Amino acid sequence: QVQLVESGGGLVQPGGSLRLSCAASGFTFSSYDMRWYRQAPGKERELVAVIGSSGYTYYAESVKGRVTISRDNAKNTVYLQMNSLKPEDTAVYYCNATVIGADIRTYWGQGTQVTVSS
Repeated sequence: QVQLVESGGGLVQPGGSLRLSCAASGFTFSSYDMRWYRQAPGKERELVAVIGSSGYTYYAESVKGRVTISRDNAKNTVYLQMNSLKPEDTAVYYCNATVIGADIRTYWGQGTQVTVSS
């Protein structure tokens, strides 16, 4: 059974930091590209960061320089370190796993709430 379980969200003051984790099981984690998305109230889900199976990374312009994505294949876990948080970072953050081979397989976590407020 495939599972992606996010954790680490919460309430933080502007300028603060959070580290999100996404623990994966039920598939070959090291073969999958891992992504973090977020969705704020009333807005569409947007891509935050990607880390490929090869280790390449990509960041949305809105978070570049403040966010670091990393993965630990031994622990089947992907992380999102977020620093200098702003109120506009408030959203539900979702973990996604995708692999493109003979077909496309993609899995989603249930999300974790991040609220940046004083």
